[in-house]
Amino acid sequence: MLIYDNALWLLLAALLLDAIIGDPDWVWERVPHPVVWIGKVISFFDRAFNKTDHAPQVRKLGGVLTLIALVSGSAVAGLAIHVIASTLPLGELITIVLAAIFIAQNSLYRHVAAVRDGLQKEGLAGGRKAVSLIVGRDPKQLDEAGVSRAAIESCAENFSDGVVAPVFWFAVLGLPGLIAYKAVNTADSMIGHKNEVYGDFGWAAARFDDLINLPASRLSGFFIALSAPLARGSIHASISCIFHDAGKHRSPNAGWPEAAMAGALGIALAGPRVYADYTVNDRFLNSSARKTANALDIGRALRVTVGAYAIQTVLVLGAAAAI
Repeated sequence: MLIYDNALWLLLAALLLDAIIGDPDWVWERVPHPVVWIGKVISFFDRAFNKTDHAPQVRKLGGVLTLIALVSGSAVAGLAIHVIASTLPLGELITIVLAAIFIAQNSLYRHVAAVRDGLQKEGLAGGRKAVSLIVGRDPKQLDEAGVSRAAIESCAENFSDGVVAPVFWFAVLGLPGLIAYKAVNTADSMIGHKNEVYGDFGWAAARFDDLINLPASRLSGFFIALSAPLARGSIHASISCIFHDAGKHRSPNAGWPEAAMAGALGIALAGPRVYADYTVNDRFLNSSARKTANALDIGRALRVTVGAYAIQTVLVLGAAAAI
């Protein structure tokens, strides 16, 4: 049951607010973004429980306790905000603004578009500089095709994690669900790494993030597929790529939107990737398609993404009107 009687209408307003205004940089230059505060809490637990002299089992237990504290604490914070807002004359505006802050439609579009614009205006150097802000790969190892594929893959994956998942969890559980989701997702990005430092401590956060992103990743794949004609692509080809190739991705979730985007654009995505301290030798998604990509393909991916935004918004509107 929805935590608010009008939750979907509030969600619709948040989607529109984020699409139109997004996250104004001048605000976060003066006030810390809520995700920054979540990150500070995660760093506190990291310092407290992830000590190098602890046994692996102890560090894993510390990670489990950290996850429990994050989920319960963020959910309680969300519920408290909801209760307080419900007593205020314009309390619904607080809910709308907070929800919009955690939905990344505008931000995602701008960051990916910056890679396209960087390539077009400043060449490879401009593209590398812009893409380094949204992916963890070594930009010096990327040619034009590598920069373009990285931007497109980030666009698809972050559409799922940064747009569809927050919308889904707000629709199901309101602000408590949304804030708890963002806490887990932030923890996964900070400590969910399979390396010597975080392999044990971040295990719980990484696995739980995989679990709670399952619904959104599947939805995002189909939203992208339905928008394929905006890039002169085929809905059928996109859906076929999902079912044939999504499972090839090392992530149980990222493969869905990335395979959908690969099929929609008619290009190969994923494949071998070089990061700062390691190399990933993954298989390509849509491997029979061309592996070259450029700024025009990034622009096509953005058109597909905007179409996917619109589909999600219409579905929220329809659900709100039906309830």
